Amino acid sequence: MRVSVGEQGKVAKKKAIGKTRKPEREEVPAGDNTKHTMRDVARLAGVSISTVSAVINGTPKVSPVRTQRVYEAMQSLDYQPDQIARSLKVGRSRTIGVVVPDITNAFYPEVIRGIEEAAHKSGYGVLLCDSNEDPAREKEHLSTLFSRRVDGVILACSDTSAAYDVLVARRFPLVFVDRIPKGVRQNAVSTNNIKAARMATRHLIDLGHKRIAVLAGDLNFSTHAERLEGFKRAMHQAGLDIPEAYLRSGNLQLEDGYEAGLELLKLKHPPTAVFASNNKLLVGLLRAVSEMHVPCPGKVSVLGFDDHVWNQHFNPRLTSVAQPTYDIGRCAFEMLLARMEDQPLPGKQWSSIMLLDAQLKIRESTAPPASDGRKS
Repeated sequence: MRVSVGEQGKVAKKKAIGKTRKPEREEVPAGDNTKHTMRDVARLAGVSISTVSAVINGTPKVSPVRTQRVYEAMQSLDYQPDQIARSLKVGRSRTIGVVVPDITNAFYPEVIRGIEEAAHKSGYGVLLCDSNEDPAREKEHLSTLFSRRVDGVILACSDTSAAYDVLVARRFPLVFVDRIPKGVRQNAVSTNNIKAARMATRHLIDLGHKRIAVLAGDLNFSTHAERLEGFKRAMHQAGLDIPEAYLRSGNLQLEDGYEAGLELLKLKHPPTAVFASNNKLLVGLLRAVSEMHVPCPGKVSVLGFDDHVWNQHFNPRLTSVAQPTYDIGRCAFEMLLARMEDQPLPGKQWSSIMLLDAQLKIRESTAPPASDGRKS
């Protein structure tokens, strides 16, 4: 069969096109040390680079089938988008910072869990910083978070007497959690500490205690100042005096609770009940009670602020104020999210201070005072 010159040209053209046509999806080798790019993802998924970009940015225009192919290719190549470059492009990092003053304090991990789970549901990542009760380190952390282009920050202050002025507000939306700086009237979430401390003290009074001491912690922090205020209100309402020796304030660590506990128990007329305003002070107090061989609650009732799993494994099991730690974290993120997206917080004012109620968990460490021949 003869083929004309014109037909020979057409056949040659078809062969050339067939040679240059690429398969719909191309295999891309994935070496252990290979740093893959968006182009590699596109080649493996059989789509354009713009389609990959659209999937990463959450554009709904991409079909479910292509979106699935892109995700499978990203997983196969262990491809991670450059979030810094993406944040520069879109003006959002989808990341928030959280700064706490003491990660070893069992209160904060529960708050962080509430923050992280709420953030995850909204598509945000969390960067965690521990200031170690050091205002200078806290400032360094805030500067680092700003340089990382976080969209907002949740902050538990290491120094609530410091001025958190417009300089911080200009950097990113900020929500205070737990400790509220002096003068702040908005954008904060905490326990209703006055109400909680008043409830706890009222419990001791209702048991018949009149000689009640308090380990009030550092009164520079709003939490401990408010708990002392709640204690005083309950005592005043009951017509009970607070001897100066029964009011201990200062630092917040276990050793502080231990030393204050020893001093209280060695008094000529020791208290029949002691209220500790945080969990570390409580543990220190319990160590003093144990070393002094003072029966609890036979000779002294003990009540703490913060309720953790280990409270129920002491002997006796500890009566304590249970803060809504998880909800504090969750509400703090919701408030921050409303600020970052400039949206109202459903059913609440995100510009206000949100105070959450605590619960009193009554166990075996509190009981009526023993009769010792003196007025209690």
